[in-house]
Amino acid sequence: MSRYLTAPKVGLLALISLYGDSVVPTAAIVPLLSFVVSFLLPLHATARGSPSCDKGNFPSNSINDIQEATIVHASGIPGRTLWDLFLKKLWEINSLDKLHVFFHSLSILLLNSSEEAQKDADDGNVSLPSRMRFSRNSPFGVFLRRAQLEFTRLQLHDSITLWKSFIFYRNPTLSTWRRRNPGPGKSTYDVNLAEPRVDGQEHFGLILYKDIMEADHRQVGNSTEDIEKLLEFQRDRMQTTGIRVTEDMQRRLVEMTQAGTTVPALFHYVNFLDAWKCGDYPSSFDNLHRFYDYTMHNQDRTFYQYALLNLAMLQKDFGCLSEAITAMNETISAARENKDLGCLNFSLSWLHHLSKAYPKEVNEIQKSGVLGNDREALVFMKAKAKESGMWSLLSTTFLSEARLGLLNGESVSTALENITKASHLSLVKNVSSTVASELRIHSSVFSRLGISCVAWSLEELLLECHFEHASAEEMLHAVTKRACAMALKGRHDDALARMESIDPGILRTLKHRQYWRMYMGLLKLQHALYRDDLKSAEHFLSQLQAYPSPDREMAFLIMVLEVKVQVRQQNYSNAIVLLEKHAKELQAEEADILFQISLMTLKAQIHDQAGISQKAFSIAIRAASLAYKARLLPALWQALRVLCQVLNSLQEFDGASKLLKAIMPQVLECEDCELAATTLSALADAHMGIAGQMLDGSIKQKEHMMRGLGYLEMSFDEFSRGNNIRGQRDTLAKKATILHLNGDLVLANDCAARYLAILKTTSDEMTT
Repeated sequence: MSRYLTAPKVGLLALISLYGDSVVPTAAIVPLLSFVVSFLLPLHATARGSPSCDKGNFPSNSINDIQEATIVHASGIPGRTLWDLFLKKLWEINSLDKLHVFFHSLSILLLNSSEEAQKDADDGNVSLPSRMRFSRNSPFGVFLRRAQLEFTRLQLHDSITLWKSFIFYRNPTLSTWRRRNPGPGKSTYDVNLAEPRVDGQEHFGLILYKDIMEADHRQVGNSTEDIEKLLEFQRDRMQTTGIRVTEDMQRRLVEMTQAGTTVPALFHYVNFLDAWKCGDYPSSFDNLHRFYDYTMHNQDRTFYQYALLNLAMLQKDFGCLSEAITAMNETISAARENKDLGCLNFSLSWLHHLSKAYPKEVNEIQKSGVLGNDREALVFMKAKAKESGMWSLLSTTFLSEARLGLLNGESVSTALENITKASHLSLVKNVSSTVASELRIHSSVFSRLGISCVAWSLEELLLECHFEHASAEEMLHAVTKRACAMALKGRHDDALARMESIDPGILRTLKHRQYWRMYMGLLKLQHALYRDDLKSAEHFLSQLQAYPSPDREMAFLIMVLEVKVQVRQQNYSNAIVLLEKHAKELQAEEADILFQISLMTLKAQIHDQAGISQKAFSIAIRAASLAYKARLLPALWQALRVLCQVLNSLQEFDGASKLLKAIMPQVLECEDCELAATTLSALADAHMGIAGQMLDGSIKQKEHMMRGLGYLEMSFDEFSRGNNIRGQRDTLAKKATILHLNGDLVLANDCAARYLAILKTTSDEMTT
């Protein structure tokens, strides 16, 4: 096959020649040039705007693409469009000899070199050009010179193959050409066969164009350069977004290999990435070694560190952490030896993130002194990134520093300062690859501050406006966070629908699909607990525990829900044992302080329900203190709510009432139905406790009882919004008791009837 020239490129040459004839009107110049340039400039510069890329036909522009771009524009000749003139150009090439003449005439479109211009001036042959000419260094000039040179290098067999391919390429326009130009004879392939002049010429034409006369509809072939560009595009796309090769593209790649095309070494690397994303460990390992065997055979040792880098990431994704660490250490050594700062900085950054994701397994790294502690690693990476001008890595390091500060419970203002530095750097240096990470961590900061509306808006901004700059993993995480926010608001059906509406291309990657399934299971488990369906909750929990958690946040959420299942079953001792075990693990790993505070709050709540109020009081105080120091406001309100419940158990109703009233506006701002409902319920309990300490029948007692009744009604609304069946039943039982004490027996019976109706509905749903 041809190394460079293809039939579609001949069509582009004809289009450029048409533009050089000065028959293109002024209004059509910009659209025509934009169309041609989209196929000539490098792929990374035009990948999003190229019409061929939009239609999935890169790198071969079909005849239909040119028709759509030219048929809507009139030409300088009355009654003819640019499409008509383009067809004339194509059909004037009516033989292999004409094809040679066409390529030879491309020199007319180029300006003379300085030597040729000087020679013409000396000979007195200076004259004004009769047509438009292109500079030799312009995109059109480079393309024309390259095409002419490659055609000169073609062997006879390759030139005949190009000629037949060109016939296939223009054949769909035959009916249009005959309708506009009724002059052509019977033969439409070669003008030399139009009128027989030699005996046996028909047999010669049958032999030469047998496949055409038998209507063999094969596709126009691609050149080696086209295939390499196609593979480079797929490689960049998979590395940037993390999405696998589409099924249509996989079919095309297989057809290329089956057609006997010379397969570039990059083909094995694309197969490696695709096998890696789909979870095929043997195939990915084999293709990786095959690719670097080819590159090492043809090039020097500079590719060695990148082979090790890919091997380390592959081993990590398949759970072989010790092998991944070994390969990454060797990558760092090779990068230092070859003075490859880009590979070295990326390897250190990757190793740092691995140490934060798997602190137990990567503990030996810090002992060996490769990274040191977290602060030293970040300072070193910032210095190296500034030194080598790697602005993307520098922006990522600022974000890592902000994330580390949040995990350790440090100043929120410092975290916001680092995020602002990363945003400023991305704006000044035009680093678009870190925009999604900036929005995600910015949203996390506002979520920890309890300003859920701003956090929601930032997630929306990422999904709606900056999805082009986000990887598939970042998009998946943003969707799951959005679904969790919907679940907190009580919109469980909307949360599941949002998870179901995710792009199927993202879920074709095994790692992403496993993460998506785990989060779907978490949402269903949480909903089952709200509906008091313990049987379904245990089923979902067993499914979630059967697979390893993809990250520490997922493992923590599963553990918390497991403890809540134990509490619902009133297995308080088992719940405390689980909490103690996981609390020690989190403390040893130096995990997120939010996880530690949440465990302390849950532990205090279990002790309170088990009747150990004094111990629950001390634990809740410590949790509230830590949350206040770290400015984790939702965790602070949760800890104060548990503290007030403990105060109610200790009969300190007045203090609990004042504290709950003080935090109630901020609790409602968090937009968490469960937190708001339980806080209102605790406030109602505090008022009922105050009423119980007053004289029977007094006005103050009735006033507090009515306030408690109003808070219970608000709590019931919040429980109903979150579809918390058990909370609704408990609230109705408390309301019925208060109404019975007030003597409102009709309303009390009504609450009791609603209680029984909810109980019956729940039991019917469980049986079905």
